[in-house]
Amino acid sequence: MGSLPKVMLAALVLAVAGAALWVRLAPADPADWHRPTALRDPGDERGAGSFAATRLLGERSGTEVLAALDAAALATPRTRRLAGSPEEGIVTWVTRSALWGFPDYTTAWVQADSFTVYGRLRFGRSDFGVNEARVRAWLVGIGADPPGQSR
Repeated sequence: MGSLPKVMLAALVLAVAGAALWVRLAPADPADWHRPTALRDPGDERGAGSFAATRLLGERSGTEVLAALDAAALATPRTRRLAGSPEEGIVTWVTRSALWGFPDYTTAWVQADSFTVYGRLRFGRSDFGVNEARVRAWLVGIGADPPGQSR
């Protein structure tokens, strides 16, 4: 192998390592992620790299629902709370992928008689359905699924 291919290979390895470090070490400012979006009607909404589910509270209080979601989230591997609390009425968690450590942000909040759980990616354009699967699993875990229809 000549010196030019070795240099190119070394540059490629350094670029991949740099990108992996950036993904794992990039700061997560709660101001960027810890906020509700517009009011939503009950149902599901898929976006590019995101998934939002809005459900009626039913007999439970918003604090009870968010506490159950918080427990489900914190029981999920590689997930930690970024900001908020059930008592505040809004909580945001960061879940990182196993291999590369890509962060996904999930925020849950209460609005009037409903609550929304909104998962989205930080890097890239597609999450390959990971946020939808996570949000649905948390909802099933707290007994708050269906509807399941997309808008």
